[in-house]
Amino acid sequence: MALLMPTDSPALLTPRRRTRPVRVGKITIGGGHPIVVQSMITEETRNVSACVEAILRLVEAGCELVRVTTPTLNDAHCLGEIKERLLQRGVDIPLVADVHHQGSEIAATVAQFVDKVRINPGLFVYRKPRGRSEEYSEDEVRAERAAIEEALAPVIAVCKRRDIAMRIGVNHGSLSERMLVTYGDTPRGMVESAIEYLQICEQYDYRNLVVSLKASRVPVMVAANRLLVQRMDELGMDYPIHLGVTEAGDGEYARIKSTAGIATLLAEGIGDTIRVSLAEDPVNEISVCYDILQALGLRRTKTEFIACPSCGRTKFDLPKVLAEVKAATSHLTGLNIAVMGCIVNGPGEMADADYGYVGKAGGLISLYRGREMVKSSIPQERGVEELIALIKADGRWVDPPARTTPTS
Repeated sequence: MALLMPTDSPALLTPRRRTRPVRVGKITIGGGHPIVVQSMITEETRNVSACVEAILRLVEAGCELVRVTTPTLNDAHCLGEIKERLLQRGVDIPLVADVHHQGSEIAATVAQFVDKVRINPGLFVYRKPRGRSEEYSEDEVRAERAAIEEALAPVIAVCKRRDIAMRIGVNHGSLSERMLVTYGDTPRGMVESAIEYLQICEQYDYRNLVVSLKASRVPVMVAANRLLVQRMDELGMDYPIHLGVTEAGDGEYARIKSTAGIATLLAEGIGDTIRVSLAEDPVNEISVCYDILQALGLRRTKTEFIACPSCGRTKFDLPKVLAEVKAATSHLTGLNIAVMGCIVNGPGEMADADYGYVGKAGGLISLYRGREMVKSSIPQERGVEELIALIKADGRWVDPPARTTPTS
């Protein structure tokens, strides 16, 4: 994985929302720190060896925080072993325990081993839905809130003692019956569910908190997070937000859905950590996350290529040439390189690029440094070679990493 290089948000993006820094192991979420990329393994937690190997694969792909499901007390203790084995391998990746049904005892136990605990307000104090439609009385609301506080207090105590973080993670599909009856199946219900838990944590002077509101429908996810920011501002809360479109599916459409939700909010200055949830190998999620961040100019982890879509004016096989340029320069993290098919739009459209490769008539190309043409009438077959020579002459070339040969 290339060196991660945070950049300032472009002027056209809304300034990033100010949040408190929340430390999770060796990383910090919020507080102006680079947006954190995370994922979740799919192995059974009791299979410690498989979990360790899955986490190592995510780390190799560039994942910065890993979540592991913790459905039982036995699984909670397994997380301690997973953490220990990773440290023995020299890997100090922050681990998050994912706790759902009847989570108090499990969360309080697993909090002894991990860097962060994620709880789901809709399931943490679980009551089987009764199909109720009438509103809850004030006494019933107080009783339910008291039950939540009783279950949450021991978890808060361990998190405070160990100085670790907690994520209040609300899912649109698992709101409690009380929230559904009170607010309906709406973004407002998601927000109020999170706020209730945040306020209980604040009663115990515990604020190492991250919030997430996830839905499988992009409009619901976007609306919920916008409303969350509004409500937190009203209440003087500055907690960082984790973004994701849950249960997005697989393939191209899942990536489009995730990008539509996550990128929309990031462009509005909302979001401090992200996950793209794919029904695929979790390793596939990492590159999508970094591509979203790079497209918005929020983090740079690879070369940025600019290329025209080609038309009748194009003077060479643009897809073929673009592939050749990418093959030769894709390791140059942080550079912007343009490949343009003709002189008509090339210099203007690639004005933001560090280097430009522009086609001319007669099988020739020109090379640009920014807006300045520095080499002209270069035969196409020598174009990539001359581009590399120009980058080297400017002192911006680095050799690609050596490829390792697999051993049998």
